[in-house]
Amino acid sequence: MSQFSVNILGCGSATPTAFHNPSSQVIDFRGNLMMVDCGEGAQAMMRRMRLKFSRLSHIFISHLHGDHFFGLPGLLSTMALHEKSGTVTIHAFEAGLEVLRKTMAIFCPDPGYEIVYDPIKYTDATIIDTDALTVETVRLSHRVPCVGFIFREKAKSRHINGEMVRFYNVPTYKMNALKAGEDYTMPDGTVIANGRLTFDPDPAMSYAYLSDTAYNPALAEKVRGVSLMFHEATYSDSDENNAAKRGHSTARQAAMLARQAEAGQLMLGHFSKRYNGDEERLLTEAREVFPDTILAKEGLKVELI
Repeated sequence: MSQFSVNILGCGSATPTAFHNPSSQVIDFRGNLMMVDCGEGAQAMMRRMRLKFSRLSHIFISHLHGDHFFGLPGLLSTMALHEKSGTVTIHAFEAGLEVLRKTMAIFCPDPGYEIVYDPIKYTDATIIDTDALTVETVRLSHRVPCVGFIFREKAKSRHINGEMVRFYNVPTYKMNALKAGEDYTMPDGTVIANGRLTFDPDPAMSYAYLSDTAYNPALAEKVRGVSLMFHEATYSDSDENNAAKRGHSTARQAAMLARQAEAGQLMLGHFSKRYNGDEERLLTEAREVFPDTILAKEGLKVELI
């Protein structure tokens, strides 16, 4: 099972087409599922991708446009039919949470699991901080208040060098201390440096979700060095004026930001219906600036390794 992966449920823009669903993704972090945006069709794609409702614990809504929100009441209601237990936390702007509370009170008053409504602000902030992961909001530039989300894995433990710990007869109860980076002091007082007893940890991974937004170079510093960056690419170069007017970006602009941020990889999404499922021109334009670019597609799973 992947430790950190991004699953694409929908990568189209406002109008559903025969090729794409509206925006929705599921991040699988060590077996815990977190959804980002919930356009219509999200729950059906979860079924197709075999992502279990029972493991879904957090839902993040970037802004209050229907193509990012309208699938949420249906998803929550369906989860009630599948004996979902525990808690699901909805992170969204207060106006959207108020609508959702009223909708659920009418159509699903007793879901059988707890729904926690967590209002977010139009600002840069850390909204989740666990032993293994942080989730941050970052302000985007759209026609309405909109935030992106950055998922950052915390530093991982060092790996034990089995041969060396046996050579120095390091007791088992010291293993966690070694993984945390501590040296080992032998019974005679000799200090064995941690670097002799362990190997470097695996790199911590990170994921930035940036949709919907106009091109904003100031974002580069905020997402600098992320392993994978999803950036909307609603339009091609020929529609740059439309992108600016509507608070969106071109594929080339997404690539410019990825290059400025020194991202590991760029994934494009939120495609306009005008491309009819053929986004190769967007990919070509982006790769001219940032070669390590891929296209989002329903059913795609990207593992951060």
